[in-house]
Amino acid sequence: GDGYMSLYGHNERLYKAVGEQVAAGDAIAEAGDSGGTSRPELYFEIRKGGRPVDPRPWFKASAP
Repeated sequence: GDGYMSLYGHNERLYKAVGEQVAAGDAIAEAGDSGGTSRPELYFEIRKGGRPVDPRPWFKASAP
């Protein structure tokens, strides 16, 4: 919504469909080794209006 979209790559299994609502804590996918990687990993990106933005503000800081 609001012009934002998230991208995820190297998935082994997807648990949510494109456009499906998600809530905090929902599992959306399982990391895998697709795309020529030798071990499971995750590619993650947030875009606004089609342009990449820094995802750090979207994450809650952990307690020290």
